[in-house]
Amino acid sequence: MKTQEEVLEAVHTGARRIQTIDGRDFVRLVSFFDTQHWNDFGMEQVEPGNPFTPRPWTEEEVCEQLQHDVAFGFEKALGKRGISAGLMYEVVKLWLWVLNDPLQDMTDYTQYGLPLFRAVAVKYGFENPIGDHAGNEAQYSCD
Repeated sequence: MKTQEEVLEAVHTGARRIQTIDGRDFVRLVSFFDTQHWNDFGMEQVEPGNPFTPRPWTEEEVCEQLQHDVAFGFEKALGKRGISAGLMYEVVKLWLWVLNDPLQDMTDYTQYGLPLFRAVAVKYGFENPIGDHAGNEAQYSCD
């Protein structure tokens, strides 16, 4: 797993940029950083001065967030919500990047990203609502 310093360096050098139109990938990521680093991500605290405790930077915490985001990705993909599914596809890839997981290089966005969501769910033991399907079957395509 990357260190916070490695993440900050990638952001500073432009090696890692926001990949979503609404910034939800970085919004989730900054929840693991002290507010003093939020500007590095192009974010600011909505209510400055309010105490904020970042989530622990551990593999367990990152995997917990990944699990939540994969479940949300499945929900959006199975609901054929193209924009939302695409945003969650990028969020999941962000966590895979943080975890140094080779699945981050997967480029199959077939059927709203279901192949990626399934691969991550299977690898990490998360709920997999499509079972043995690969995620690229026609039944998951737009009507």
